[in-house]
Amino acid sequence: MKLTNEVAMEQNIIVSVDVVLFTLSEGQLKIVLLRRERDPYAGQLALPGGYIHADKDRDSLASAERVLLNKTGLVSPYLEQLYTFSGGVRDPRGWSLSVAYYALVHESLLVPDAELRFELWPVAAVPDLPFDHNRIVDHAAKRLRDKSTYTSLPCHLLPELFTLTELQQTYEHILGVALDKSVFRRKLPELDFLEAVPDAIRQGKHRPAQLYRLRPDRRLTIFDKPV
Repeated sequence: MKLTNEVAMEQNIIVSVDVVLFTLSEGQLKIVLLRRERDPYAGQLALPGGYIHADKDRDSLASAERVLLNKTGLVSPYLEQLYTFSGGVRDPRGWSLSVAYYALVHESLLVPDAELRFELWPVAAVPDLPFDHNRIVDHAAKRLRDKSTYTSLPCHLLPELFTLTELQQTYEHILGVALDKSVFRRKLPELDFLEAVPDAIRQGKHRPAQLYRLRPDRRLTIFDKPV
């Protein structure tokens, strides 16, 4: 029997979020990876990710916040949408779409336990990951480095209180270049995203160092000129 009408078959699209969580550890930029508990790719390292819950999540940002909390126990001080990765070959289960985010935390907040078993991997030595997670990591690392040349973004990899030397070293670790100390220090007063903490001094081998913190109203300051 010949059909006179075409029947359109709708394919269920897999919609998820993935998060690239950055930290600085041992002088290296690293990301958090977890071993997948279910197929596909059970047992393999992958980015923290999960399905969007249409009945619970107000938007993809809420999904990313929920996934990050459930998988790492963290509420990141900085979480930004990166890019949407999609296609019919990135997931063996079918056509899929992932809204990727990246986040930054100080390493002291990353404390795995019996339930939260994640691993830290240097960005320069990330293993082969399932789906297109290596592509997502590369995209996120480039965004972080590019944005660090003209914003205060690296501050979110520091503890709440830090010295100016630690701030400069954080920029250097991300950018992979040494910065002139005098030029860096001269630029800081123009940016107005830091505030000195009264009576907060760190004693060290040399002279005591003033401690600073990121101003709460300046979570992301854009510079007039690159660092």
